[in-house]
This record gives sequence, C-alpha cells and structure tokens, in this order.
Amino acid sequence: MKVVLFCGGLGLRIRNAAADPLPKPLVSIGDRPILWHVMQYYAHFGHTDFVLCLGHGGAAIRAYVRNNADMASWRVTLADTGPRSSIGERLALARPYVADQEIFLANYADGLTDLHLPDLIAACSTSDKVGAFVCVRPSLSYHFVRTAADGTVVALEEVRQTDLRVNGGYFVFRRTIFDYLRAGEDLVGEPFRRLVRAGALLGYHYDGFWKNMDTFKDKHALDELCADGRPPWQVWRAAAATRGD
Repeated sequence: MKVVLFCGGLGLRIRNAAADPLPKPLVSIGDRPILWHVMQYYAHFGHTDFVLCLGHGGAAIRAYVRNNADMASWRVTLADTGPRSSIGERLALARPYVADQEIFLANYADGLTDLHLPDLIAACSTSDKVGAFVCVRPSLSYHFVRTAADGTVVALEEVRQTDLRVNGGYFVFRRTIFDYLRAGEDLVGEPFRRLVRAGALLGYHYDGFWKNMDTFKDKHALDELCADGRPPWQVWRAAAATRGD
C-alpha cells in the first residue's frame, strides 16, 4: 500500500522559526530524523511506496531524501502541497498519487508507535468503514477536575487514567475518503464529522507504545529511549533480534 506522510507543517512548538529553520520531520531522534523512523516503521511492514506532502522546509526534505542512501530501495514521491495548507488540503492534493489504491495509508510525520500495523489495516479493510485511525491515551500530566454546582471539588482524575482518547494518526483510508473532503478544510474537522455522521469512521484503540514529538520535552524523552538502546517503536530491530540477524 502507498503511504502518504504529511511533512509540511511549521512545527512552531518545537523550534524557533527565526533561529532554527529545520523542518520538524528532519529533527533528529537519536542519530536520524524522525521522518526516517516513521518511514522505516512502514517499510518494516512491507509498505515502501511513499508520498511526502511537502510545505515548510520542503527543499531541505527533498535534499535529505535525495542524498540518503538508506532510502534507495524505497519509492519516494515528493509532492509540493503548499507552505500553509491544512492536513485536509494536503491529503486532497495527494489524490492523484493514490488514485490506483483501493486502500492506502497516511500519517503525520512526528509520531512513533510499536503498533502491529497489519492489525489496524485488517480492522479497517474487513469493515465497511471509509477510514480508521489509532486512538491512544493522551500523554499528558494534567488532571480533570469534577466539581459540584457550588464549586466544591468532588474528584480529581489523571488524564491517562480516564477513558479519554485522542487521535494518534496512523490512518487507513479507502479512496472514497476524497468524497468527504472540501476545499480549505482540515482533515480532523468537517471531513471527519461527515464520516462520523455516516457511521464510516473507525477508532482503533491501542494501549501500547505511542508518542508524538510536539515539544523539546517530547524530543528529549524519545532521545532518552534511543540512548537506552531499546526504542520501542523500532519494531524492525526486535524482528531482527528474533531472527538472530
């Protein structure tokens, strides 16, 4: 299956735009950009035909892909989808590249997981849903506060101990997803609401490892996992160890 990766965001929460022009997908985790980690994850499961939707920092990403020998065995299409486009607009502009796909994959370029990808694909492909995505518990340290009418606090709950889940990306889409997109809309907005009203969207609950890289704190946490030698998202390493490679 083809994999559409959204690589064009500004990434303002993790960089100083004036001092550090490096696009977020090229921010390193360990000794490689997070984009490589995401692509290697898909390649491990046999999906090596990528469409990178470029925007901010597109020239740097083009140079990285063209000069990276590790990607020589993959097919990588570099699609200019505009410096300010929303995710929905980038997906719409990627339509010509996936027109031959009944089902295709899509994702942000800043989240890592050890999810067994075939399980997610099977959950969508064996259903009647147009799309599916991973639903994960938010990695936040906040508490929800419940109060009585007079303001008396009656409960404090850690976010991660509630049933609250967030969109973790790792999308699986049928090509009919494009029927739900409109010009100027973000994907996780009106298009998803249309899918919800149609009963055509699947949320796949996953409680294994998942972490996105929104801030320097997130990057530091992922770097530490790399330094420990067992980054959980590198499922290809675990597979090689099992084979004795």
